[in-house]
Amino acid sequence: MQQFILPEPLAILFSTLPQYPHSFFFARALNLAMADMLRSEAMQPLHGKLLCLHVSDLQISLHFTLGKRGVIPVRAGKIPDLTIHANAYDFISLAMRKEDPDTLFFSRRLLMEGDTELGLLLKNTLDALELPPFSWHMLRPKSVLNILKNRIFTSD
Repeated sequence: MQQFILPEPLAILFSTLPQYPHSFFFARALNLAMADMLRSEAMQPLHGKLLCLHVSDLQISLHFTLGKRGVIPVRAGKIPDLTIHANAYDFISLAMRKEDPDTLFFSRRLLMEGDTELGLLLKNTLDALELPPFSWHMLRPKSVLNILKNRIFTSD
């Protein structure tokens, strides 16, 4: 199967943009979609670890950590505890549960740099949470507003 890679002009455009906003919006999206799961006890070993997702075909890096209230965006500068490299298509395939991380890792489409034990812990933790597969309809404004409404009216 031939994998999809974004065109180089698009990669050049994304790579020239400031990196922090990417991390900020990524963190906000994860917090919206997975708020309760991110605060679960299973995620405790990941707290305070600096993680980086490098989207190779876009030449962007998403830097973040996990805190008591969820995902926190971090400005690049410090060396991450773990960096995971893949192209956008493979990250989306992982989120949609169309690809298995082990398959991508052993086919060298997903690379880890840094604390690989942390990478294994992250993979096993996410597998144990049995997350629902990502769906593009979750990004529609109506879906996002419903999530926000539910969070506001059901918050402690």
